[in-house]
Amino acid sequence: MKVFPTLNLQQGHVVPTLGAHPHDIAPMELVTRLLGHGISRLALVDVDAAHNTGNNRELIGRILKACATATSPVCVQVAGGIRSSDQAQLFVDHGASWLVVGTILHKSPMMVESLVARFQRHLTAAIDARGGEVHCSGWVDQAGLHAQSLATKIREYGFKRLLFVDIPSDAGASPDFDTAKRIGETTRLPVLMGGSILTQEHLRQAAMLGGLQGVLVDALLFLEDVRLLDHLPSGMCLDEH
Repeated sequence: MKVFPTLNLQQGHVVPTLGAHPHDIAPMELVTRLLGHGISRLALVDVDAAHNTGNNRELIGRILKACATATSPVCVQVAGGIRSSDQAQLFVDHGASWLVVGTILHKSPMMVESLVARFQRHLTAAIDARGGEVHCSGWVDQAGLHAQSLATKIREYGFKRLLFVDIPSDAGASPDFDTAKRIGETTRLPVLMGGSILTQEHLRQAAMLGGLQGVLVDALLFLEDVRLLDHLPSGMCLDEH
């Protein structure tokens, strides 16, 4: 099971998702700590760009540089507001391994086709859903679409992997592994899962789910439970060599 510590970046700060507590730690300090533990994977989410209220590209660039100069290679996934070839190229040029696209799957099919044609090996398609119902625009809008239907479209576009972001209804909700399993069975693509993976027990359950090849876990949770660090095995991205 491949685990991606995930930094949610908003206005230059690391902000928690549901289930994690706020920490007064600078993004670069948190990245430095994680690199010190020998991580080989990292996920970055530009919350401002996802909501179209600004961006954290300069900060993401600095994090990508730190990962590029780390002792061991780090596979970095970047998400949030990637809606054009120029934005995608910027992150690739800075060393991002994977780029996540989500909202444009619903709003700009032509741009999706353009990005797949140019950046296919870098792209991950995101399905953000609560109870199997797809949300977009940073979880703000409902797309009127079921996760499995979107998964079928993603396969038809030509994506090679997808990310299922299970939007939790509350901190005590169990991860929606059933939807993750159905998405994998529908597409036969490598599936990552994030959003609701909060505890060691969730990680153990995820590792037992056939077809699920990786999970995203809020990086702030690693500060709260250092035992989570035991779940960070070495190795590159799913399809990186």
